[in-house]
Amino acid sequence: MSYFVLGIYILALSFVFLYSLVQLSLVGNYLKGKKRANALPEVDEWPKVTVQLPTFNELYVAERLIKNIAQLDYPDSQLEVQVLDDSTDETTAIITKTIEAVKKERPALDITLVRRPERTGYKAGALKYGLEYAKGDFVAIFDADFMPHKDFLKKTIPHFFGLDKVGVVQTRWGHLNKHYSFLTRLQAFGLDAHFTVEQVGRNTGNHFINFNGTGGVWRKACILDAGNWEADTLTEDLDLSYRAQLKNWKFVYLENIEAPAELPATMNALKSQQFRWTKGAAENAIKNLGRVLASKKPVSTKIHSFFHLLNSSVFLCIIVMALFSLPVLYFQAMGAYSTELHAFAPFLAVSLVALGSFYFVSYWQIHQKKLSTIVAFIFEYPFFLCVSMGLSLHNCLAVLEGYSGKKTAFIRTPKFNLNNKEGNWKQTIYRATKVNTLTVFEGLLALYFLFGFLFASILIGELADRGWGKILIKSVFAMLLGLIIIYACGVLQLS
Repeated sequence: MSYFVLGIYILALSFVFLYSLVQLSLVGNYLKGKKRANALPEVDEWPKVTVQLPTFNELYVAERLIKNIAQLDYPDSQLEVQVLDDSTDETTAIITKTIEAVKKERPALDITLVRRPERTGYKAGALKYGLEYAKGDFVAIFDADFMPHKDFLKKTIPHFFGLDKVGVVQTRWGHLNKHYSFLTRLQAFGLDAHFTVEQVGRNTGNHFINFNGTGGVWRKACILDAGNWEADTLTEDLDLSYRAQLKNWKFVYLENIEAPAELPATMNALKSQQFRWTKGAAENAIKNLGRVLASKKPVSTKIHSFFHLLNSSVFLCIIVMALFSLPVLYFQAMGAYSTELHAFAPFLAVSLVALGSFYFVSYWQIHQKKLSTIVAFIFEYPFFLCVSMGLSLHNCLAVLEGYSGKKTAFIRTPKFNLNNKEGNWKQTIYRATKVNTLTVFEGLLALYFLFGFLFASILIGELADRGWGKILIKSVFAMLLGLIIIYACGVLQLS
């Protein structure tokens, strides 16, 4: 039994180790890519662009979104705006009123409200429906919480003319409310790594990257050639991205162009977003991984795609390692293992260093490069890891649903019109009003790890001479702290 437990633990650790090595390789690619300049090709004549704004019950941000898009610096004759609204509340009335106001200020702008007869396919269905009537050769997409800068189109559209067969130009997400709370700061911490090191690293290495659902521009011909939007996964953006790149369309990623957006301010909103992203990634692994491996793409691209599509499986490994850490701790204390654990200790150490490097390079790039940046990173990184571990149970269930083929509705992430530290979500109609059942299980799991931490503390004298003991204790403590944070936020933010 002891070696069965150890075997499961080591399998989970091995996946995390390999995943961390892939992330470390992206750091190298990123540093190389930073030396390359994204030259802005000249455009003799601006092409027709359709801006699609998918909305569903966006009571607090719909007006802000439309007014912001109406400020885009682009020729009126070449710009079309589609507000793809599926709302079932007062949002539609707000959109109608705002469009009327925009037309008075910018009468030449072609802006319309598009309502479908039936809300099928959620966001993917809305985008596909709007595409049937889109007049532009290029399609820019912005979710309701985004506020792109007025020169967004003039800085992105030219890149379609710099290389042959460019299908997508994706930009980096900014954060309107990064400093709203510690929770939003930690989200920005994680997202910044994706939008700097990961996206640039993949793009520089000529590996598959993904359109992030918003803050980017598609060539309409690319969407159609790749098979158009499909709603059989919760991350339709990742799905279409892979299908397009399998058709040899090129993606351009622009780290230097920022599209600011609002971060989820409540734990329940964050959880709904994380559930959709992690489950959607698992669904895409089932749908597209086989196609990639069977393609004629380079082996390096296949390896990166393998871990890209399976990245949500890291949460499975985290929860397995966390749950099995206590039995491993017990068997280690009982002397069941002699040198076995020591042989795998470097794997965990390398994983921590590799992932730490991945996030540090991003943090160093985003923030001012000085000593205080290092101090801030040392403070935030452990909390980010703890919260990630605390979310692992929630995300693990999402991944399992994705792999099993269980279909669920597309749950939108509520937005509350927050900017910096301004705004209040507590009096809004979209906030959660009851404790989720999963939150209760997270609380029980926190008690499990509290017991494990106390148990480990009792044995610490004996384990201190065995390097793995300290590592396991710290892992248990991190999981405990993360779950307490998740549980507390999930309950307290209901008040």
